[in-house]
Amino acid sequence: MSRKTKDSIVKGLIYGSAGFTVFILVVIIGFIVVKGLPGISFDFLTRNYEDKTTYVNSQVAADMPDNGQEGYIPSLGITLNINKDKKVYISDMDKTSPLKDALNQKKEAYPIEKKDILSKIGSINVDTLVKETDPENPEAVKAAVADLKTQIQGLKDSSLKIKVVRPGGGIVPMLVTTLYMIGLSLLIAAPIGILSAVYLIEYAKPGKLMRTIHFAIENLAGIPSIIYGLFGSLFFVKICGLQYSLLAGALTLSIILLPTIITTTEEALKAIPRTYRESSLGLGATRLQTVSRVVLPNALPGILVAVLLSIGRIVGESAALLLTAGTVAQIPGALFGNSASGATLTIKMYTLMKEENDLTTACAIGIVLLVIIIVLNFASKVVTKKLLSKKGE
Repeated sequence: MSRKTKDSIVKGLIYGSAGFTVFILVVIIGFIVVKGLPGISFDFLTRNYEDKTTYVNSQVAADMPDNGQEGYIPSLGITLNINKDKKVYISDMDKTSPLKDALNQKKEAYPIEKKDILSKIGSINVDTLVKETDPENPEAVKAAVADLKTQIQGLKDSSLKIKVVRPGGGIVPMLVTTLYMIGLSLLIAAPIGILSAVYLIEYAKPGKLMRTIHFAIENLAGIPSIIYGLFGSLFFVKICGLQYSLLAGALTLSIILLPTIITTTEEALKAIPRTYRESSLGLGATRLQTVSRVVLPNALPGILVAVLLSIGRIVGESAALLLTAGTVAQIPGALFGNSASGATLTIKMYTLMKEENDLTTACAIGIVLLVIIIVLNFASKVVTKKLLSKKGE
């Protein structure tokens, strides 16, 4: 075989490997986008996951004109319709509707919104009234809505007690929990990781201790996240009594993040020329002053990269959080305790596929995660470029 032929084969393998990598990336992203795009909507991005049922009291507007629209209730300033699940919902709402001034049972403002489901209006059981209606038959829907309108208009009460169901199906609780997890995990891991890297580069002397620390860091980086989850479940959740909580998940994640933060920060510190340190010390600065005022500011771009990489790891983590933060689709109300459990976006993806077999919603969450990761990567490049340009000025 000639040298030219060998070179052609090697070149083909190189191009083929690069092309295969791009192909796999396109297939993965394409699959997630195609399957998840039908599940993306404004409601999906802005609503809670679970339906919320509330009883409210609202005044009734008197002498309001009927605009003649099908399903329009003049006294409430709303237009009603029936969805595919045989539920009566508000399809349109006047700006002056009295339902916007409704109060819940605690006398707190709870304005009823468009698309809310009404299950009971005064003495009228709405669900019972329309349960036999075929939502696929326009004429049946029209007749049921007209009957409901007649009954509501027949009520003589000046105020009505209404049972309102605010539909869920959104990702707000998981998104907020993910943001909480990012902030709390970095608050714990970033200072420890950065200071550890400073010690290893600026203070530690080569020897057995330093080799031991690096050996520990390398092994921490290679441990599967499920092992961290088992440790967090045993130690933080049970022994420390934190239960399934935001804090237990963040403490577990902070351990996972340490190798990434330490090693990336070490590389950033190593890149700072030794002459910077020598010049600072030669001018009479102490070691601590040199590190804090000369070394760390110049290493800031690399340190920020470490933080952004850590955010990406937090966003994508599931196994460890599954065993420490819980799977409840709610916004944690505390750091630990009964109300502190909450599912992140990745945990909800897992439960949707494993327990509910809802591929569309899981892929829709996947699209949100892809967007977050792309934004983080873009932010990492922009921040690094700006800091490096300022450093070069």
